[in-house]
Amino acid sequence: ADLGPLAAAGSREARGARTIAGHAMSYGRVGIETRVVLVNGAVGVVTTRNGEPYSVSGVTIRNGKITQIDILADPERLRGLDLTMLDD
Repeated sequence: ADLGPLAAAGSREARGARTIAGHAMSYGRVGIETRVVLVNGAVGVVTTRNGEPYSVSGVTIRNGKITQIDILADPERLRGLDLTMLDD
């Protein structure tokens, strides 16, 4: 996850299905909403909080399994993105 240069924790890496699921579940507790978007031409997810982008995630799938999730949560970089929303 790229949290940006001003984030106290900086960027971080997490591994394992249980750990990743725990992080994902915590989003619901802080009022995060999700929408499907195009990320570099592939399907991804944008999360919003109070109507503003909170993070953008892209996934890598190999052999039918998610093998990597890249998350951009740097507020400065998020402001510069042109996000194409996909229909629900």
